[in-house]
Amino acid sequence: MKRLILIAAVATLATMNVWAQQKAVQPYIPVQDLPDLIKCLPAPPAFDSPEFAYDVVRYQWGKTQRADSARAAIARRDAVWTYEALLAEFSIPFGLTISITETPEIWKLMETSLVTTDPMRVAPKAYYHRKRPFEMYEEHLLSTETEAELSGEGSYPSGHTVRGWLAALLLAEINPARADTIFARGWMYGESRVIEGAHWQSDVDASRAAASIAYAALQTSAAFREQMERAKAEFARKRGK
Repeated sequence: MKRLILIAAVATLATMNVWAQQKAVQPYIPVQDLPDLIKCLPAPPAFDSPEFAYDVVRYQWGKTQRADSARAAIARRDAVWTYEALLAEFSIPFGLTISITETPEIWKLMETSLVTTDPMRVAPKAYYHRKRPFEMYEEHLLSTETEAELSGEGSYPSGHTVRGWLAALLLAEINPARADTIFARGWMYGESRVIEGAHWQSDVDASRAAASIAYAALQTSAAFREQMERAKAEFARKRGK
């Protein structure tokens, strides 16, 4: 019981912090009304399981990818925890610059959707409190400057991957003609977390499912659907120029 109370307190505090950082954006759905990822997702793999053996193999794979300077640079950019950085990366596959000034309706949709769903990761992170790969092996992240921030925070699920895959789902709905390119970038965004050494592969895999759960939940909000239509109309106007 004490553990559940602590998890609830951590989740509430994190939610308050997210809202404050995002200029008190009103979420489409209160966090308490969103699906509980502890109930939705399986537990992380046990240390003696084949799934964890694969996690270890993928961690080693991720470190080999750092030798590719171009891929390492992408992983570093993907590690930046801001909406501006996220949407700058997705602007290329989307085919249109996504910003508060260039595409205010698309920006509002993306920002509010992410503010709504970001807190979903907090409770399972606290509940499982899974060690991140770089912590377990006492090695450095690719982006060493983020180590202090990430140390001690649960690895499961991956907040970055939830954001990246949800962004891909939303943008592909707005621009279905480029869905293949958008989803390819979304997949790469999750892989970046393995290359960073910040997450296990199973964290990333579960987080794509978590993003799909979040996307389905958003569909139940009339305000979300209305903003999605505004975003689509804005995209059509911009594309027609």
